[in-house]
Amino acid sequence: MSPRLIALLLAGFLAVLGLATPAVAAPVQTLTWTAGDSTTAYASAPTGALPGETTIVFENSEATGNTTGMSHTLTFDTSTPGYNHDVSLNVLANPFDPQNGRHEAVVTLTPGKYRYFCTIPGHTAMVGEFVVSDGGGGDTTAPEVTASVAGDRDPSGNYLGSATVTLSATDAGSGVASVEYQLDGGTWTAYSAPVVVNAVGMHMLHYRATDVAGNTSEEGMAHFTIVQGQGDTTPPTVTAAITGQQDPSGNYVDVATVKLTATDADSAVASVEYQLDGGAWTAYTAPVAVTGAGEHMVHFRATDTAGNTSPEGMSHFTVVKSDTTPPVVTVSVGGTKDDAGNYVGKATVTVVASDTGSGVAAVEYQVDGGAWTAYAAPVPVTAVGAHTVGYRARDVAGNTSAPASVSFTVVAGGDTTAPLVSIAVSGKQTGDWSYLGQATVTLTATDAESGVASVEYKVDSGAWTRYTAPVVVSALGAHTVGARATDVAGNGSLEVFGAFTVVTATPPPDACPVSDTRETVVIGGVDSQVENIDIGNGCTLNDVIDENAEYASHDRFVQHVKAVTQELVGNGVLSSGDRNRIVTAAIESDIGGGAAADRGRDVKKAL
Repeated sequence: MSPRLIALLLAGFLAVLGLATPAVAAPVQTLTWTAGDSTTAYASAPTGALPGETTIVFENSEATGNTTGMSHTLTFDTSTPGYNHDVSLNVLANPFDPQNGRHEAVVTLTPGKYRYFCTIPGHTAMVGEFVVSDGGGGDTTAPEVTASVAGDRDPSGNYLGSATVTLSATDAGSGVASVEYQLDGGTWTAYSAPVVVNAVGMHMLHYRATDVAGNTSEEGMAHFTIVQGQGDTTPPTVTAAITGQQDPSGNYVDVATVKLTATDADSAVASVEYQLDGGAWTAYTAPVAVTGAGEHMVHFRATDTAGNTSPEGMSHFTVVKSDTTPPVVTVSVGGTKDDAGNYVGKATVTVVASDTGSGVAAVEYQVDGGAWTAYAAPVPVTAVGAHTVGYRARDVAGNTSAPASVSFTVVAGGDTTAPLVSIAVSGKQTGDWSYLGQATVTLTATDAESGVASVEYKVDSGAWTRYTAPVVVSALGAHTVGARATDVAGNGSLEVFGAFTVVTATPPPDACPVSDTRETVVIGGVDSQVENIDIGNGCTLNDVIDENAEYASHDRFVQHVKAVTQELVGNGVLSSGDRNRIVTAAIESDIGGGAAADRGRDVKKAL
């Protein structure tokens, strides 16, 4: 029996004894979240609400698009600054749980902004927020909502193959909180994207909208008929044109404008999207101006009303700033000198370039009139004799500095061995080796001959910086740290790198405050011999298997165990071998329905 059901039974028992609190009015509103197979976003979520007592509905079921038995949580953030922290909500839902994935909770909301997320490992992209209005500022006017139906039509006005219904709602007062539609007398459904209807026959779509102040519009309706189409299976054709002022190298000066054009000879274009530099896919409505200096890549695609999506196209281009000034380049030569000023054993040439306009694009050097070579690190020169090292730089706008040079002489002898440098990262870690709140980077360099002269580090894409003490990195996310050292003789070490991740110092809420902590996974008395580990959110393997819940049949229970353990294997929490042992134990058990359910309740009481 689930803790929620036990709580409800206890509340009913107290009510019989006259000890329960008096009945209160029903919550002023219901907010609904749904989830499916995606691990990057909830299927639907509210964006606004009113203050007061509220029913929270979280459904993660086959009806909401979950076809794999994947678990999700709906958890309210109670620690991140800038959000309300007065609601503690942490709901774990699975299509095969006793509630078939649909859970309800009653909370009290206050004006402000709430943040919510999923605590399941690997689902961290499932996050969002909604705003609780103070009541709408006296708003008593319902939103205005309209519908448009699009698609190919025959001479009688019928839609060929499919029709796409687009809803649009506006509210000049407190703002639109939700838009819903009902197709052919079915259930009211939250509207999040144009609705494609392809069933042949007559259809009626009702629609309505509610604002943040709670005003709901009158129901509108759109009726249309779909007839058998021609079977459009050809995706649209989409092209990109890049325009703007270009320099002699073909770079776009200050701004490049991307214009997309899509055509479809059969069912017509329904939508066009683009993705800039690996960002999110965005609906294309007008030419896109790109002003950031540097190289860019735009991907694009289009979908027709029959649902065919074109292959992704792509175009790349470079934007430079209005810049006619070449970079400034300086050089320094390091190493051990003799009394005559010659470098003993080796000279190390360091080139530094800067550009306040479009930025440095490349730095080059040449040794003794040889080929120009891309400069990436200090250049050691060990050949005995007189040398001349030339250097120059080019900025993103194509301006190149005048070549300059430095001359010196290397004589025999001296230290020619570079130092050794190592990186150590320390701090409090999570189960997946991420660092909580911050990580401390400590560098160590040794040189057995002339001794270490300097140690440098860089974090991510930052500049090389002289190392004097351990470096604390507190920015959340993945990081790369580099290290290098130079000895007194001017020998530079190889650059070494390390990677680590910093996560929030506040651990996610425990999804299972009351856990089954048996040492191994035991199902209906069958010991799988698999360690009963915490899966990463406070729940153990025994918790998510939930052998004492109600199941319609033994096969339904085994199906639940297979789905849960497969997800854990996919998240790297469980090995395939351990999963097989757990599934075998489930099959050998008699959990699920009838007498097995009664036995499960007896076990629950015994525990």
